[in-house]
Amino acid sequence: MTTATRTRAPRQGSGRSEGGVLVYLVALLVVALTLGPVLYAVLGGFRTNAQLASDPAGLPDPWVADNYRRVITESSFWTYAVNSVAVAVITTVVTVVFGLMAAYPLARYQFRWREPLFMVFVVGLLFPATVAIIPLFILVTRDLGIGNTWWGVALPQAAFALPMTIVILRPFLMAIPREMEEAALIDGANRLQFFWRILLPLSAPGAITVGVLAFVGSWNAYLLPLLLLRGDMKTLPLGVADFSSQYSSDTAGVFAFTTLAMIPALIFFLAMQKRIVSGLQGAVKG
Repeated sequence: MTTATRTRAPRQGSGRSEGGVLVYLVALLVVALTLGPVLYAVLGGFRTNAQLASDPAGLPDPWVADNYRRVITESSFWTYAVNSVAVAVITTVVTVVFGLMAAYPLARYQFRWREPLFMVFVVGLLFPATVAIIPLFILVTRDLGIGNTWWGVALPQAAFALPMTIVILRPFLMAIPREMEEAALIDGANRLQFFWRILLPLSAPGAITVGVLAFVGSWNAYLLPLLLLRGDMKTLPLGVADFSSQYSSDTAGVFAFTTLAMIPALIFFLAMQKRIVSGLQGAVKG
């Protein structure tokens, strides 16, 4: 028995090590496929069109900053950037506020249709925005009259972000002990005061998580702004498309414009990634 045990142990350890190496290789492959195009665009912005034509996979030699400088000095870039920031901020605020208000009764109140109502939001995760794009266009432009405005894009984006927001926030609100709510009610606070003064601070990790996801999703949105925005109201993704078509021969300039358009959302996401991870862990535990 001792000899058999000794002979099995190395095999088990070898299997684990091989599995660990395979996991790392797969992870490295995913990272390369994800970051490869981003790094290529960033480095391509520091090259000239002649360098890209002669050696597409090479490094900048010499490094050229004229492409980035030219994009930054264009007024249209900053117009697109302001529109993107405004739409993303409005989308984020509306998503977080209404998500918390919807998740609160679904988590803390007991009523007959609570679980079926929550399942409606769960099913909403499977409903793509492209399916409702034409009805949305008619509703926003003709019925509401807010086409080609920040609100006309932000409100539908917030509506489509609400299912994910509620699914993430509900476990946070359910995990808060009911003894805390009973103590607050005994001290004279009503449910609304308990919601604003106690519940919101305790659910801050979840609110930050859904806020970051809503901001990044709005920043990268293309289809809905393409349908609703025109002229000076366009966002950065639309600006990238316009710049690419206007300067189709200037590949290095297109790389520079694309890089500058994605940097704000990328920095924001990387800066908040720890809070996102902790927020999602809290949602799973809840």
